[in-house]
Amino acid sequence: MDDVRKPLGRRTFLLGSAVAGLAAAGLGTAGQASAGVAVTRSVGPFEVIALLDAAGPFFLPAAEAFTGASERDWARARRVDPAAFGQDGAWNLDFRCFAVRLPSGRFALVDTGIGPAGSPASAWAPVPGHLLDRLAEAGIDRHDVEIVVLTHLHEDHFGWSVSLAGVPTFPNARYVIQRTEITALEQAGDEVVLPYVVEPLRRTGQLSAVDGRVCLAQRRGTRMTTLPTPGHTPGHQSVLLRGAGHQLLVTGDVLVHAVQLVAPDVGYAFEADQETARETRRAVLSRAGHLPTWLATAHLRQPFVRPGC
Repeated sequence: MDDVRKPLGRRTFLLGSAVAGLAAAGLGTAGQASAGVAVTRSVGPFEVIALLDAAGPFFLPAAEAFTGASERDWARARRVDPAAFGQDGAWNLDFRCFAVRLPSGRFALVDTGIGPAGSPASAWAPVPGHLLDRLAEAGIDRHDVEIVVLTHLHEDHFGWSVSLAGVPTFPNARYVIQRTEITALEQAGDEVVLPYVVEPLRRTGQLSAVDGRVCLAQRRGTRMTTLPTPGHTPGHQSVLLRGAGHQLLVTGDVLVHAVQLVAPDVGYAFEADQETARETRRAVLSRAGHLPTWLATAHLRQPFVRPGC
């Protein structure tokens, strides 16, 4: 279980000087993330809205962050997501969350981005993020969010869940996290994530620890469920909307770059268990072949992609 802490620890200790360098160069700032026109996809009565929290270059070149990719894999990835490829091998990525307009008119939110300056992601990500502005631009009041699904407990996915003072940002929401994810951090002796986000949610009674696949909402034959997708972290989960003859999967970090979409066996340096992550990607992409599918991605430069491109 010690591997659970590697992504957070390695990022935290490698990145202090890297972030300072990016800032001095005028790169990696959240100001690069412009709202633009909201990009949406619908599955039955559910509408999925992409919300860009921030954007910028990663602190490692793509060739160092990913292993096992051939030149052909990189060429295919470039065709799928050309904006991800920066100068001198840089990996440009988005930090994205998704709102789901429920049939009730209220909302679910999948992940909460990098958060404000001073959040745990400040060690390496381009804080502050702009999620709260993006919600307002989409006409979403944070009091109308009734479900927050955290795909996993890496710092670029839970940043706006609570304030720096530990107050839940979405006061009427239950926060859905796989119990396996929390347990792994507890067993690892985590001293960053648990006090920042898990313990405040426990204190307010808003933490909803779940086991496996759980139905979050349904209407007219369309269901929104959690889907365990381990590997990136032990309790990583995705969100699946399925109905009306097609499906949409909010992937979290099942794949973080187009090279893993075109070549699912390519490993990522910050996966807790690379072999399990590979098996998960294979299973997700195989399952996607059974119905017309959109993947809603956290870090590709386009929010919605189709597998098999």
